[in-house]
Amino acid sequence: MPNELEKEAQSKMAKSVEAFAHELSTIRTGRASTALLDSIEVEAYGSRMKLNQMANVAAPEPRLLLITPWDKSQMGAIEKAILASPLDLTPGNDGHVIRIPIPQLTEERRKDLVKLVGKLAEEARVAIRNVRRSVIDEIKKKQKDGDIPEDDAHKLTEHIQKITDEYIEKVEETLKTKEAEIMEV
Repeated sequence: MPNELEKEAQSKMAKSVEAFAHELSTIRTGRASTALLDSIEVEAYGSRMKLNQMANVAAPEPRLLLITPWDKSQMGAIEKAILASPLDLTPGNDGHVIRIPIPQLTEERRKDLVKLVGKLAEEARVAIRNVRRSVIDEIKKKQKDGDIPEDDAHKLTEHIQKITDEYIEKVEETLKTKEAEIMEV
């Protein structure tokens, strides 16, 4: 039983860290990244589709994204979706590919992004702590029911805290890396 609780805690905490890292990949840093366009959905063929399901997205240069639609008739819809996104990017269409220059970030915008990243990190830390709390509550319940001896429950609780600390440290490392990337000129 204790191993199941540990595995459950590790699995959920790992998912929180993964979700945080994925969220960070969609934040613009002044450098071209194909992950930047992952959240864009295009109105095409009577439904909404992810951009990367309709076109090849590449970053041939540090400040340029290149979108090559598989169906050239959808270029207007792709352009419209990019313009409507909160990314504040301006696509250029030459009839074959869509070029998106990634502008340099201003100092003020960089500071705003660092604040946003910090807020996302705090949300990830809270999610990890919530997992810890629910697992520890489960341990206490099992101890009360007599399924886990008191000593084992105490050791397991300490181990869950160590796991929590490890995952919060992973969030901190990811946060520091992203902040450095944002502030890099």
